[in-house]
Amino acid sequence: MTDTATAVRTVCATVCALLADGSTVRLRPADPADREQVLRLYGEMSADSLRNRFFMVSRRSGERAADRLCTRGGPGHRTLVALHGDRLVGVAEYETGDAPISEESAPAAAGVAPTTVETARTTTTLTSTTAEISLAVADDFHRRGVGTLLLEHLVHTARENGVTAFTADVLADNHPIHRILAHLGLHVTRRYEDTTVHGVIRLEPDEKYRCAVDLRGRTAGTASLRPLLRPRSVAVIGAGTEPGSAGRAVLHHLREGHFRGLLHPVNPHARTVLHIPAFASVGDLPHPPDLAVLAVPAAAVPRVAEQCGRAGVKALAVVTAGLDVVRTAELTAACRRWGMRMAGPNCLGIANTEPDVSLDATVAVDRPLPGAAGIAVQSGGVGTVLLDGLSRLGIGVSSFVSLGDERDVSGNDLLQWWECDGRTELALLHLESFGNPRAFSRTAQRVTRRLPVLTVDAGRSTAGRRAAASHIAAPAVPPTTRRALFRQAGITATDTLGELLDTAALLHSQPLPNGPRIAVISNAAGVDVLAADACADAELDVAELPLALTEEMLGDLPAGASAGNPIDTMPSVTAAALRRCLDRLAASGAVDAILVALVPTALTAAVDTDPTTALTSAAVMPSGGRCPILAVRPDQPERVRLLHADDGRAVPSYGEARSAARALRHAVARARWLARPPGCLVESADTDAVGARALVAEFLAEAPAGGWLDARQTARLLDCYGIPRLPQAYVTTEEEAVDAAARLASRSGTVALKAEGPDLVHRAERGGVFLDLRGRHAVRTAFRALAARLGTAMTGALVRPMAERGTELLAGVVQDEVFGALVVFGPGGTTGEPLTGHAARLAPLTDNDVHDLLTTPRCAPLLFGHRGAPPADLASLKDLLARLSQLADDLPELAQATCTPVIARPDGSTVVDARIRLLPRRPTDPYLRRLP
Repeated sequence: MTDTATAVRTVCATVCALLADGSTVRLRPADPADREQVLRLYGEMSADSLRNRFFMVSRRSGERAADRLCTRGGPGHRTLVALHGDRLVGVAEYETGDAPISEESAPAAAGVAPTTVETARTTTTLTSTTAEISLAVADDFHRRGVGTLLLEHLVHTARENGVTAFTADVLADNHPIHRILAHLGLHVTRRYEDTTVHGVIRLEPDEKYRCAVDLRGRTAGTASLRPLLRPRSVAVIGAGTEPGSAGRAVLHHLREGHFRGLLHPVNPHARTVLHIPAFASVGDLPHPPDLAVLAVPAAAVPRVAEQCGRAGVKALAVVTAGLDVVRTAELTAACRRWGMRMAGPNCLGIANTEPDVSLDATVAVDRPLPGAAGIAVQSGGVGTVLLDGLSRLGIGVSSFVSLGDERDVSGNDLLQWWECDGRTELALLHLESFGNPRAFSRTAQRVTRRLPVLTVDAGRSTAGRRAAASHIAAPAVPPTTRRALFRQAGITATDTLGELLDTAALLHSQPLPNGPRIAVISNAAGVDVLAADACADAELDVAELPLALTEEMLGDLPAGASAGNPIDTMPSVTAAALRRCLDRLAASGAVDAILVALVPTALTAAVDTDPTTALTSAAVMPSGGRCPILAVRPDQPERVRLLHADDGRAVPSYGEARSAARALRHAVARARWLARPPGCLVESADTDAVGARALVAEFLAEAPAGGWLDARQTARLLDCYGIPRLPQAYVTTEEEAVDAAARLASRSGTVALKAEGPDLVHRAERGGVFLDLRGRHAVRTAFRALAARLGTAMTGALVRPMAERGTELLAGVVQDEVFGALVVFGPGGTTGEPLTGHAARLAPLTDNDVHDLLTTPRCAPLLFGHRGAPPADLASLKDLLARLSQLADDLPELAQATCTPVIARPDGSTVVDARIRLLPRRPTDPYLRRLP
């Protein structure tokens, strides 16, 4: 094997992950070359640690264990090592009953193997589903999460190889291991035997385990970002002496922003930059800085990053653009080798407005205003717009991170940071790619219940997706897929940046509405009509008001006013009268939000007080009611601004009613999201995942490149998951077809005859289908016609009964290159392929996801009874979607499954026809902790 091939294999077999203190370790399978390092690990362990590891203080135990760990490997044995820098700091293994672990090396604790072992996975069937485990961690790395991290990865690898439980014999006083097992999140049973505890760890990850992994990931992730966002010292490498350089701009912002830590320019050609003493290299600094901002030429970035790592720098912000694929890979490798977190490359910089930090390491024009919004963007231009907009609104920024090419720090990392930083009240994202979409979705679903998360749904058009893909050198994400992610995660997605700021202003300043009922009130005839139309376009309800309420308001308003909905107050309305109307509306319970459209007039100027002052005084009801108020002022030059009261309360004011209505629509959607309990995964107990995997393995063994299953294989796979389908018979002759038709004919006595063959995936387009055949002669004639028309392309035919009439639907699974499996659902018949006009949700589905798929605007009328048609059996459709979700989740090789038509009737639902395509793919755990 060449050196290049060896290097590629090593990279593929290694993953990086974060420890509890935010430092980075590399996890990989053990190698014979690790023997000396393993011996050194044992040699440096204390007597207590050796006793816990081997049940006796024996250096020979370490030698024998090292020999086995580093030389053995097979389907029943896996060993993982953890390296911090170049030092081996932990080792874990499991071994099945096929090769029992000797007494001397009997495990003292549970350990876990990393995802890296995916590369060594085999299809060998194990004779045992239980494996013994062992774990050893360097003494000075205790309580940093090394053992737990190894265990998580070992669990993943063991499950892939058919292991269902770990066993471990642990000394009763081995408290560190008992603590690891207790907090792992898996189900552990213990049996006490004198001084030893025999533990059994079940490896079926459930929601409790995933939540425990989430918590550990959040702790490690936020700790790793502290040097980036709360640095005690910053070095600006490439800070030039002449105006116009990015490094000089960053240094200027740090100095003028009064950064609270130590500040060091690095420039080999200058003694000072901006009157700050400069150093020739990062290695010459008196102390390693927490953060280094790299503004050097692209060719020098990998070398400088390596120097930073050697010097002990903990985080990088790389503003340099123009790195090619090779240099980007070298930069990322340096960060992984030395455990540095990185924003960028090609980023605008980072900022944190906390008073104790005051970090502005950006090349933006203006300093961000301190405030409540967290911002993460991939586009520097978008970041500049959001910084300016939030500052202008007075919302301000808690922290800002320009992700650039997003080679390390991601939107998922920032969501976790904002969840815990104690300052961020809303989050704004602009992401063109998702490193780990499922992990992002899971994190976002948790974070959005604590604070609003807003984003721009960029790349909705073909040209937009093409541009996004070229910016980030990543696959373009279809809009249906991206919208599915946003909806499942509870993220507020707008169409434009302006709409994003409109919505942020409302969510920041006003309570959420309890529903979509809107009162429109205006002092100008005609303006109220436009406002009402804007609300209706935004799917808000401008309903008539109760008679008693309208009569009360008419008593407050000038003569000639009308108090229907919209409410025309007349131009002469005073601030006091407007305030009384607003109070009555908010207290009535008849509306969920109030939109006030005000136009300046001569009569307005003549009254004692400007009516707009009533807005801020009525912004929050004295009774504590939750009725948001929005203003529309067509005369204001700004698209949106906040009108502030003396006590700090504010009302968003919009230049157009359409902007206000769209922002309110997003607020209504968020309120609905929060009102709905978190979903539970939908699962069916009577599925045969083992049989399904065997079928997939059998198919791919014969067709290594993958392909379409034939009808019989498709039926077997559907049967493994209990998916209801029409009975069928595969026939190769006329007589077999006639006999099968006699057996399978529907109540109406008719059958369908469909040609089968490896090249007849779209057989209907080639005339390969006959429907409504009645009688022996019709079936015989149709079979002959198919054989004559298709020739050798036809290897046989399927006979099926004609399905009873019902609502035709499409249900299936599509594997997205970036997001993984999606379950799709929508109208069937000839409406097109999955993801073309159909709703989608990421698998695995929750009950909320299933409900959303069934109630989409295109499906709901069909399912709940349309034009006198009977409603469909929703329970059977829910069950079908749940089973498809499990099919998608269990089989990563499933590239596409299309069930169409699915006939939904009042008495159940049935799959009439299905197509399934498999591709050779390795399973991955999207929730396994690892860096990209």
